[in-house]
Amino acid sequence: MNEDTTRVLQLAERYLEEAELEWESGARDGELVVTLPGEKKLKTVASLVVGERDLSVSAFVIRNPDEGHAKVYRYLLQRNLRMPLLGYAVDASGDVYVKGQVPLRGVDDDLLDTVLGVVLEAADQPFNELLVLGFLTSMRKEWDWRVKNGESLRNLEAFRSILERPGDPSAADAS
Repeated sequence: MNEDTTRVLQLAERYLEEAELEWESGARDGELVVTLPGEKKLKTVASLVVGERDLSVSAFVIRNPDEGHAKVYRYLLQRNLRMPLLGYAVDASGDVYVKGQVPLRGVDDDLLDTVLGVVLEAADQPFNELLVLGFLTSMRKEWDWRVKNGESLRNLEAFRSILERPGDPSAADAS
């Protein structure tokens, strides 16, 4: 580890402690795994890897969509235009991540705050829209099964208006 790597690793650990974020050392040298609390996506796990020259950041956003791939990817590419420092990426399996790299010399508390804020916003804010674009058929099947079997609809409540069908007995629960 060089001097910059050690400095940034210590800075990041202190920052995470002071920010009271849940984190742990990762499997790779210089890796910190951070859990960011969200609203739509309840938590986002981000990997910060302090390398010899840069800090790389990555976080899983959503698994490979079941459907609507072109719409999902277009939506993400349009969001990339407004996102500082990081961008969406797709791995070989089609899973969606937010990724980026910044030079070590530029890393300070403000940059860490910005990067983690962008990660959280990129994973949390569009989460419901991504579910609708990429998993609507599965969500409708799940809703219908839950209604038919009298199961809780709580985890799908945010999508009630697009999942509920005319004559759906769950409509009575809406009041």
